[in-house]
Parts: sequence; C-alpha cells; structure tokens
Amino acid sequence: MSHVTLQSGGLDDPLYRRDLLRLAADAQGAGHLPAPDGVASRHNPACGDRVTVELAVSGGRITALAHQTQACLLCQGSAALLAAQAPGLDRAGLAALAEGIRAMLGGGAPPAPSYAALAGAVGHAGRHVCVLLPLEAARAALEQAEKGRMGSQD
Repeated sequence: MSHVTLQSGGLDDPLYRRDLLRLAADAQGAGHLPAPDGVASRHNPACGDRVTVELAVSGGRITALAHQTQACLLCQGSAALLAAQAPGLDRAGLAALAEGIRAMLGGGAPPAPSYAALAGAVGHAGRHVCVLLPLEAARAALEQAEKGRMGSQD
C-alpha cells in the first residue's frame, strides 16, 4: 500500500498545493439552487473545463451561489472560493473581485487571503482561464438575473 504525501518528496507541484486540494475536495457551493434567478455556463475549449453557476439575487446583490464544475483543480478551487465570496456582492463587487484575481494572477496580492490557494497559477498564463472561468459564468448569470428582474417589471 503506497502513501502519497503533499510535502517535499511527494506532490509538491506549486499549482496543486495542499490548500487548493482541500478547496476542491470541500467543493463549497457545489450543487444546485432550488429556484435560481440567473444561470450561466462557461467552457474552456483548450482544456475542457466546464462550469455552470446558479445565482439567487435580491436587491441587485447575490444572496446565494451554487456551481456545477467539471474541471481541473484550479477551476474547482476557484468555484469554491467564489461560492464563499459571492454572497453580498453586486455587479460592481463581482467585477472588483474578478479584477483582484486578475491582478493576483499578474503577480499582485490575492484579493482575499483564501485566494492565495490559487497563487500557483501565477506563473502559468495558460491556466489563468481556469481560475477565471467561474467568475465569467457568475458575471453572465448575474446579467441574466438582472434582465429577468427588469423583464418582470414590465
């Protein structure tokens, strides 16, 4: 019986750090919302990652986020972090979070301490799309929710 360790001599790849593996395994927010206000999917054809984000929205703010993620660990971890960070965000807040993550991927500080788990992707420009995919789906889901709300006011 073999034992794989995540310390030196084992899986010490900076892309797949222990905190990222935990995020993906915990999969916060994975699943479905009972009655989402907005739903959007995004796909990365380069690697096959797929993520669908469902949002509940009230007063222009996200109240809940669920995701279905069939993707690499970076995308799974990013989706789990987003599920934790999104409640309370409005369109501007979601955009600011995405910009903070882009800045982190460019070598800046993480937008929140938990995003340090994704720092291994900084040196791998091709993997930045994986990290950003859940945010792109959330942005599109929020736009859909806003259109639905405006359409129901007519």
